[in-house]
Amino acid sequence: MTILATSTGNDQMTMFHVSLNSLTLTSQSGKTVTIFSTPQSAEYMHLNGSVEPLTTVTIPQDTYTSATATIGQAYAMCAAVEPTGGLLINGGFYGATSVTVNVPAPIMIAGEGMGLALDLQVAPSLVLPNCVTTVSDTPPITPVFNLTPVTIAAQPTNSANGMATGLHGLIASVAASGTSFSVTAADGPIWQVSASGSTVFQGVSGASQLAAGMPVDMDAAVQLDGSLLATRVTIYDTNPANLSASGGPLLNTYPPATLLNELIVESQGLIPLNGYNDFNFGIADFQISGQLTNVQSLPFTASFNATNMVPGQNVLTTNHAPTVPSQYFPLTTITLLPQTINGTVSGVSSSGSFTAYTVVLAPYDLFTFLPVQPGQTTNLTNPGSVVVYVDSNTQLLNRDPLAVGSLLRFNGLVFNDSGTLRMGCAQIDDGVAE
Repeated sequence: MTILATSTGNDQMTMFHVSLNSLTLTSQSGKTVTIFSTPQSAEYMHLNGSVEPLTTVTIPQDTYTSATATIGQAYAMCAAVEPTGGLLINGGFYGATSVTVNVPAPIMIAGEGMGLALDLQVAPSLVLPNCVTTVSDTPPITPVFNLTPVTIAAQPTNSANGMATGLHGLIASVAASGTSFSVTAADGPIWQVSASGSTVFQGVSGASQLAAGMPVDMDAAVQLDGSLLATRVTIYDTNPANLSASGGPLLNTYPPATLLNELIVESQGLIPLNGYNDFNFGIADFQISGQLTNVQSLPFTASFNATNMVPGQNVLTTNHAPTVPSQYFPLTTITLLPQTINGTVSGVSSSGSFTAYTVVLAPYDLFTFLPVQPGQTTNLTNPGSVVVYVDSNTQLLNRDPLAVGSLLRFNGLVFNDSGTLRMGCAQIDDGVAE
């Protein structure tokens, strides 16, 4: 049984880290089984609609009807504009007091292998009226999870049948054979990964060029025995020396200086996980995630560089500073990563082989207020909306229709196309109330 972390949320929270100390199942006859008693941690907002393997366990075949858990540490983070006009990063919200695990339907454990999705329901886990709140007003975190079975397909294609996309971490070791390696994730898990002749390598020619300390971005198919088979392995920075990596949305840039500010959702190395950090991108290599295979086919110029990056875009940055600098970490690479937006479809049109959906965002979405902060030079035509491009490569996991008025979650790469935000979409899920 592979336990998969995932989440269901809107765009109000930017980071939501939860560590569970234990998880226990109770069968229909009243027998209890401890799934894990070693703390399992994950950052759940970057898993909004996607999955990340936490651990693999053995569970007796039975039908289970309820579950309980004990909570460790939990913290969350959001961003907003203060009434005075300044940018506010409100983080912390420590003090998780309880955890709820719902089992919407009986879980039948049978066969040789399957998955269990531990799905954080973000909205009821932290009832926050708005991000502009004082410490005395901060409510406790009370994580709420839904626990549901996942049937692992022989050849998984999406998060619903065992495909984990956009897994980030540092390579910890590489087997002497060169066909397997281990990865330490930025948010806690350790993954044992194998490669095959069909694994696509980007940034390196193959597994033989992998080395401990390299940052990896990969897609992997969960196997019935709980192991991971990499379908894509991307190395954006091949130098492991003194490497630090961080991921999260851009908060702002400081023209004309080559400085940017990143909200730190995940980090490894010297980058402190303290909310946000300033970087110098003067010598950085700008790149685009290799997760989507149809970027070059999009009906617009899909580019990411120093002149068109925009606050709100999700990025992965690397640097090689040997110690914490007195001012700014000098970036070596900055890579545009997929992200999830939650919004309402307001228009539908066609563009070549793509269907274009205009999606209106909630007022608290980062794209609605970050690009129009004082001092930003990015000129968006309509910062409150994104045009989403869908084709036959897009995984459709939504039950609600793809139509005007539907509230949906879209995951993909967001580009700034001459002032219009456009997304090449990888997956669609049902939306979450704003």
